[in-house]
Amino acid sequence: MTRFVFITGGVVSSLGKGLATAALGALLQARGFKVRLRKFDPYLNIDPGTMSPTQHGEVYVTDDGAETDLDLGHYERFTGVSSRKTDSVTAGKIYSWVLQKERRGEYLGATVQVIPHVTDEIKAAIQRDVGDADFVLCEIGGTVGDIEGQPFIEAIRQIGYELGRDRCLYVHLTLVPHIASAGELKTKPTQHSVKELLGVGIQPDILLCRCDRDIPANARRKIALFCNLRESRVIPALDARTIYEVPLQYHKEGFDDQVCRHFGVDDRRPDLSRWESIVRRIMQPDGEVNVAIVGKYTTLHDSYKSLMEALTHGGIANNVRVNLNWIDSEIFEGEAADVVPHLQGANAILVPGGFGERGAEGKIEAVRFARERKLPYFGICFGMQMAVIEAARNLAGLPSANSTEFGPCQDPVVGLMTEWTRGNEVERRATNGDLGGTMRLGAYDCDLAAGSLVRKIYDSPRISERHRHRYEVNINYKAILEKTGMRFVGMSPDGLLPEIVEWPTHPWFVGVQFHPELKSRPFEPHPLFTSFIEAAVEQSRLV
Repeated sequence: MTRFVFITGGVVSSLGKGLATAALGALLQARGFKVRLRKFDPYLNIDPGTMSPTQHGEVYVTDDGAETDLDLGHYERFTGVSSRKTDSVTAGKIYSWVLQKERRGEYLGATVQVIPHVTDEIKAAIQRDVGDADFVLCEIGGTVGDIEGQPFIEAIRQIGYELGRDRCLYVHLTLVPHIASAGELKTKPTQHSVKELLGVGIQPDILLCRCDRDIPANARRKIALFCNLRESRVIPALDARTIYEVPLQYHKEGFDDQVCRHFGVDDRRPDLSRWESIVRRIMQPDGEVNVAIVGKYTTLHDSYKSLMEALTHGGIANNVRVNLNWIDSEIFEGEAADVVPHLQGANAILVPGGFGERGAEGKIEAVRFARERKLPYFGICFGMQMAVIEAARNLAGLPSANSTEFGPCQDPVVGLMTEWTRGNEVERRATNGDLGGTMRLGAYDCDLAAGSLVRKIYDSPRISERHRHRYEVNINYKAILEKTGMRFVGMSPDGLLPEIVEWPTHPWFVGVQFHPELKSRPFEPHPLFTSFIEAAVEQSRLV
């Protein structure tokens, strides 16, 4: 029997509902239960694929090609359970499904309304494709009281009524701020947030109270009294030294115990030793390395959330702390620009994915610096494309080499993808087509060349990695680029799409078209990031 846990938030956004959901999933998993985690976002976009990274953070991509919220990355990293398209639902998707049914006449002439048609669609999405999961954890985006979130709150209220409270549990995450001038914690925001939930018919079963310090017993009693639940179900959610400490903190406060008691399930003690080991490695490393990330969305680090975590995982594998130096690539552009003061202290350089011409020339300069100075270089997606353009301009005698993403050019070393193979089917895209959901998305196979560095790193002739890109390295320039010494060491199985390039004469220089950071886990660091950080450690010893 599948049980449902609904996680809502109140007072302010960005309290950590995604991490709370992921941590609870990890704790239930540690008790031997099977879990699925899913996100319901109230915004009207079909998915976050066309949203700005500086406004919404990174777009996380699943194996089956869904563009999703970054919280699904937390879910996968904490539980190892691969997300699917059915695990990411927005209001835009819900309304589009409802309208499609209306156009097909499936409502038999009825007036289409939020209740029951929209809420029914939400309830169907919550219960769809759960398989043999013991628990389905559903995070509801936004905060209680948001006008666009009301249908989702009503839908989870209805599910609780229809399935019964023995199969549903409501967790509400709120803020308990400390007012410095008063010298005390304030519980009133939590009281008002719960009152808002009660007003729509939901009594929270557990409260997670975000705070930057311990919540005294009298404050917990007050919250319990005014919010109509037992004190043991008022769970402090304190700031952690690392996000991987959150499951340990929640278990210490009894979060998973209270969930199990609510459902009356076997109260097996979880084995959290591997989480303790991860935290110990992060907090007590043997050394440190400095990695420069040259990007264009550096004002919001959530734009590169999975990348940050993958680098941390690479540090865990090498037992070192990875210090990240965020550099806006635009500072390397212009006649007076000088990359040396910004990059000379780095043990390695990484150029991540991105879109658009802004900052591209600066990324190319960072590539050149890494290649010429023999610094470990990792180019991901756009970072691989910039590495190829740098080689074409400075080594292959093609000074006008560029990407057609920036407009027409004489030597389109990087061009728009218009056709590729997925399984047994050919996918096609038009130059003037829609932007949303039209990229090469999801997991694709890649064949690795014998004798290459990446073949050694992966220890496999074929790999599968997740993609999210609209442009590719032009295969017609492969021969001239390989004459410079650059080697195309990863290709699509049909041999038409370049996936990985290397400089064999360089200590560690790898560019990949896919996004390996999306498959990295704290307990299973991605091999490319493990090797990259290992190369950074070696570089640090040379300084």
